[in-house]
Amino acid sequence: MKKLVLLIMFLAFTSVGCDSPYQPTPQLLPSYIKKVYVRPVVNNTNQYGLEDKLTKAIIDEFMSDGRLSLMSNENEADGVLVCEIKRYVLQPLTYDANMVTEQYKLWILVNAYFIDRHENITLWVEPNMEGIQIYADAVKVGFGGMTEEQARENIYTKLSRDIVRRTVSGFGTASGISERKVQD
Repeated sequence: MKKLVLLIMFLAFTSVGCDSPYQPTPQLLPSYIKKVYVRPVVNNTNQYGLEDKLTKAIIDEFMSDGRLSLMSNENEADGVLVCEIKRYVLQPLTYDANMVTEQYKLWILVNAYFIDRHENITLWVEPNMEGIQIYADAVKVGFGGMTEEQARENIYTKLSRDIVRRTVSGFGTASGISERKVQD
């Protein structure tokens, strides 16, 4: 009986004034970071040309966002974005009666981090950001399907949005599959 009374009191005290769920304070970039440089993405896979297209997608996303100026020289920038493609996996998902693949899952894994050049520290690290696209083979399915290149473009768009959002909007907004924290 005593435990029940304590439980009711605890629930009553914790529910008072809790109209909205807990939301931590956003961890925004320091106010002096106005100019950013995007280093060319490093490709650690055996797939040729991924790095150029992802770099371009990230630059395009920063330009369309417009909150930070994009610099062409790292020495002129307040912050530097560094990304590397760690894995590229194309996995068949479904087959037809003749064992010809009809549907694929494309998975690209990227490590990203942002360097504050004024303080010479890494502000955030986002290991294992993943881009996933499941698609039907355009040749096999026809209308409604897509090619591997189109699937890659969708992933570049998603990853670039996540990276820019992580940089501009706050450190807790990315979609990586690992722990999010500010680097010491």
